[in-house]
Amino acid sequence: MNLSAMLHRTAVEHAGNKAIVFQGQEWTYKELEERINAFAAGLAALGLKKGSRVGMLMGNCPEFVITYFAIARLGAASVPVNPTFTPGELQFILSDAEVEAVVAVAPMAPMFAAMMPVLPSLQHVILVGGDGEGGLAFDALSGDAAALPAVEIAENELATILYTSGTTGKPKGAMLSHRNLISNAEQAAEMFLMTPEDKMVAVLPIFHIFCLTVCMNGPITVGATILLEPRFSPTETAKMIREMGATVFAGVPTMYNFLFQHPDVQSEDLKSIRLCIAGGASLPLAVLAGFEQKFNAIITEGYGLSEAAPAVTFNPVNGVRKPGSIGLPIKDVEVRIMREDGKECETHEVGELICRGPNVMLGYLNRPEETALTLRDGWLYTGDLATKDEDGYVTIVDRKKDMIIVGGFNVYPREVEEVLFKHPQVREAAVIGMPDPNYGEQVKAFVALKEGELSIEALIAYCGEHLVSYKVPKEIVILEELPKNTTGKILRRELKNVNSQPAG
Repeated sequence: MNLSAMLHRTAVEHAGNKAIVFQGQEWTYKELEERINAFAAGLAALGLKKGSRVGMLMGNCPEFVITYFAIARLGAASVPVNPTFTPGELQFILSDAEVEAVVAVAPMAPMFAAMMPVLPSLQHVILVGGDGEGGLAFDALSGDAAALPAVEIAENELATILYTSGTTGKPKGAMLSHRNLISNAEQAAEMFLMTPEDKMVAVLPIFHIFCLTVCMNGPITVGATILLEPRFSPTETAKMIREMGATVFAGVPTMYNFLFQHPDVQSEDLKSIRLCIAGGASLPLAVLAGFEQKFNAIITEGYGLSEAAPAVTFNPVNGVRKPGSIGLPIKDVEVRIMREDGKECETHEVGELICRGPNVMLGYLNRPEETALTLRDGWLYTGDLATKDEDGYVTIVDRKKDMIIVGGFNVYPREVEEVLFKHPQVREAAVIGMPDPNYGEQVKAFVALKEGELSIEALIAYCGEHLVSYKVPKEIVILEELPKNTTGKILRRELKNVNSQPAG
């Protein structure tokens, strides 16, 4: 089974079901597949084919779904990217993936015009919205679906490349096969008891693997309806849920906190919801309990990562849910907690969480050494520390070393530090996460300057020119010297206790 065949099966079995609802517009599964095939024919006319790689830089919109499955229909690989990334971040990803075409929102046209001379593989820019100036108009790119050639696509062939933040400051492309994605989508649909009558709220960023699998591919496997929302707003999202009679909601802890805390969001707004799904970061127990009480709703919390497409464990919907835990391994996935000596941990003993199953990635694009470190004997080494109790429930003790999670998005300190180090007046820099009541964490930076003066505001503005907004430090502390051990390594733990007021 491949992604195109999966969609076709649903379009035949549930042809008249609503597939997508977006800002008053609706598409049935039959209509959606027709539009996908027409767009795939348009892409084929440009010369895109099996093995091509196509960048996708869009927010939550029907064009994302159409593009994703049209790329799969050709046997090409999609490269979903956050459209708010800076030119430098985008250039690295598009170059590393050797994309031949991008489908992007119209305002990005000038950026691609400036970028194309340094991206030799990029041949076509297709623009969603606008008049197509600076590229090809999405709506005009439609071909004869009947002329589309049959393409043999094996389940283990590459389908999607998802870039994750890298510990070296450069993101890594996790290569996911059709089997990886479909197995996890089917596991999600079964685990969350999805039916063709369900209406799934898709307000998480659709280019993120959480939404891609749980809110798009999962519902498609059973013929459920996807309620696409451009962005999250507590009041607007609650209003949409109430008016559309949504039945399933998936979100990161930040969203649950905003819905719970907002005075204008009432229990009646979410009364149609039968299940809430939480992931992306740990859900504070106070928020979980308060949300469930306020809205009389069930939240099932789990764990995943891009390299596993993403779901690995979840608390069961119709079983024991243990608050604070990430639940049990999902169907067909094995989980172990390992010591550094390679032996499996005892119950409640802390070790590294590893997993294996049909959802585990093929490897990292162009990074054989990092792939070898992460994938060993079929097991994915997550780098996360966890414990397992006597019932098999897993609890995360600590995350990947030094990683910061801002509203569900991963930020590695090194990539922020590299930007800070490029500033001519910065001598040293270190970045840590600080607690935030709304976003879980925020980025906090400590710097030591060379000679001269530099305002914190100017340094934050400098970071904003080179990083997507959630990676920009919300607080910067200037010190005369950063604390170090005898080998010269910066002591991050000591930084957590440093006064937040700037030096001097």
